[in-house]
Amino acid sequence: MILTLIKKEINLEIRRKTVISGLLVYLVSTVFISYIAFGFKVVEPISWSALFWITLLFTTVNTVAKSFIGEKKGKDIYFYSIVSPEAIIVSKICYNFLLCGILSFAGFAFFVLFLSNPINDAFLFCITILLSALGFASSLTLLSGIAAKASNSTILMAVLSFPVIISILLLSIKITKNCIDGLDRSASYDELTILTAINCLSIAFSYLLFPYIWRS
Repeated sequence: MILTLIKKEINLEIRRKTVISGLLVYLVSTVFISYIAFGFKVVEPISWSALFWITLLFTTVNTVAKSFIGEKKGKDIYFYSIVSPEAIIVSKICYNFLLCGILSFAGFAFFVLFLSNPINDAFLFCITILLSALGFASSLTLLSGIAAKASNSTILMAVLSFPVIISILLLSIKITKNCIDGLDRSASYDELTILTAINCLSIAFSYLLFPYIWRS
């Protein structure tokens, strides 16, 4: 059932190509504007890290926010009669993780193309991107479900998302700095462990709380 729901999300995304196309245009535009703003020069590693995570933050928020916000009213009632809420939230998290991961690596490629590549440990940085994408997907998907129940859902989504994702960002930035400085991977083990724990908690809370949110 979960795989069926994931396929449904993918098919809907393929049909409405404007969404993914708009996000890619946003990525390219942001990177290119940053490239122009720095005078077509190589960006300092610290500035590169800040720009990368700021761009990734707004891209993932715009990506995951549409999980429940904007869906037609009554659609959840139909799904309520044929599938379990646990299957809904797991499929949404998996799909959003896949989409966030693709956009994150696409953003990394654009940054390397326009703003050079200061990363010395590419493998650790890719692991960090995956963990961050999973953290954004798991936490923001649940928040999207909560915000969809309110009248001013877009504003509520922005307010609720900030305190949740700030911890993920801080850990990701710290690991990115270690990757740029070329430190041994053991220096980032604590941050990776905490980031993994946050992801596990986010997924667990989403799995346990979403049925109550969905039925409200």
